[in-house]
Amino acid sequence: MKVLLISANTFREPYPVYPLGLDYVAGAIKERHTVLIMDLNLEKSMEDLPQLLADERPDVIGISIRNIDNTDTTNPMGFIHRYKDLAATIKANSSSPIVLGGSGFSIFPGEIMTLLDADYGIAGEGEQMAELLDMLQKGIRPEDRTCKKPPEIKTIPGLFVRGEHLSSPGCPRKPHTMKQQFIRAFSPHASHLDFYLTQGGMLNLQTKRGCSFSCVYCTYPLIEGRKLRHFDPLAVADTALALEKAGAKYLFITDSVFNTDIPHSLDVAKAFQKKGISIPWGAYFSPVKLPEGYFNTLKQAGLTHVEFGTESLCDSVLKTYGKPFSHAQVLESHQAAIKAGLNVAHFILMGGPGETPDSIEQTLNRLTRLKKTVVFFYLGMRIFPGTPLHSLAVQSGQITQTQCLLDPIFFHNLSIETELIMRKVETMAKDRPNWVVGTGGDATTKILNTFYKRGFSGPLWEFLIR
Repeated sequence: MKVLLISANTFREPYPVYPLGLDYVAGAIKERHTVLIMDLNLEKSMEDLPQLLADERPDVIGISIRNIDNTDTTNPMGFIHRYKDLAATIKANSSSPIVLGGSGFSIFPGEIMTLLDADYGIAGEGEQMAELLDMLQKGIRPEDRTCKKPPEIKTIPGLFVRGEHLSSPGCPRKPHTMKQQFIRAFSPHASHLDFYLTQGGMLNLQTKRGCSFSCVYCTYPLIEGRKLRHFDPLAVADTALALEKAGAKYLFITDSVFNTDIPHSLDVAKAFQKKGISIPWGAYFSPVKLPEGYFNTLKQAGLTHVEFGTESLCDSVLKTYGKPFSHAQVLESHQAAIKAGLNVAHFILMGGPGETPDSIEQTLNRLTRLKKTVVFFYLGMRIFPGTPLHSLAVQSGQITQTQCLLDPIFFHNLSIETELIMRKVETMAKDRPNWVVGTGGDATTKILNTFYKRGFSGPLWEFLIR
């Protein structure tokens, strides 16, 4: 079968993100099916779509939905209307079945299936599409109710079918995770690769899936499950080397948290050294207790950027947020990364459950003591179904158990208003260029684009360090 996979994400703040997920889906199906990839980040891609559908006549069309909205209280932006337009364009130019997938879809599978009137959906890991395609190729369709024996296809975990088994709003299904080794079908000749190489030269890779942490707001356990499933470190390094040879100037590791398994992260670093990776890389880290010399080992393997998911410097708030560390451990991890000569950023999430005027003051005052860093502030927590935050919001009467949350709703903290937090942050950030609210918006994106055109690469937030 000929399969067209479409990356529907066009959100570029602060920079565009290479569609890593489609590489893995392509890797799962390319041995038995012909795969075409279209990235809507490319200029005129939507305009070219009708002609592509007419020329290639794909048998199945997959749409990867990465983001539902920008999760920003200060400048909220939703993307569902874009996906509806995309689905409508496909239906106007093709009668082939549409299959939905991606992290955004996996959080709201029933709602998005209904809104886009899609034929099928794969919630969880998109590699499950391989089983769906094999069944469709045999002529077995789950919507065919004339079969005396239930079609085998209905046993595919994570499968959603138009009009059937759609979850109630606010009630996502239990995530299905796969056990086999994952295959990434990265091609140095892909039509969309040059776009990312000229927009900062950043490509990405995974070293594992799953998240064992229990952060109150996080959807990773819903998408990838809680059990960590490790990729072979040497295989990760081989992929990194392939990306480097294809022209990547910087690599970002997309694991929910790179150091959830410290020994494995060290093995990856050693594999990078063994394979001779020479370009810089960065990742998300948790400021938990680390072994002596941890960051030195990673730096020797090319690590340059450490992005800490710190969220707060008040211990009571950290506990309520479900964080596995204290503010003292944040300071210790920060100093270890600085001592190793790395670029360090902290991400702060204010206004969630447990936040008070006193905790805000405590966090802001302690942040002023952090030297040689960038601080990114995010205000307010977006409520996603299936998270501990969702349960708290239901218990406090802010939402109902089955309320649809596709249009973003943020947790309302009765102890302190978001506007007050914003004023406090903006007042203290006025003379601190290394304190940034959110991603910086369009202004930051334009600045980054200017730097990229001049040949700079990577995230570039290191230029804000003070």
